[in-house]
Amino acid sequence: MTTLLEQAEQLLVNMSRAEKAQLLQWVARDIGDAFPGIEAIPDVCGGTPCISRTRIPVWVLVQARDQGVSEADLLRAYPSLRAEDLANAWAYARRHQTEIAEQIRANEEA
Repeated sequence: MTTLLEQAEQLLVNMSRAEKAQLLQWVARDIGDAFPGIEAIPDVCGGTPCISRTRIPVWVLVQARDQGVSEADLLRAYPSLRAEDLANAWAYARRHQTEIAEQIRANEEA
């Protein structure tokens, strides 16, 4: 029994470069809203987007940055964070500004 990935690999071998380019465009469009290192799990932190491997919500990092906390200070405050995690969080926040603002507002009202 072959996996879907093995089947895809077999198909790729027989594709022309143009077909591979078209496939790559489709895949990029399909995952365009995916952010590596950011995940939202329903039973973790109320389902808010968090840094993978942690329970640190993206909105917490954005709020701290907005309040003047430097990236260096964030990395010291959260030893499990890496610089790459912050870059992923900022990219996610840029794309989901309204969602992040709502999460910050909800926390402030709680």
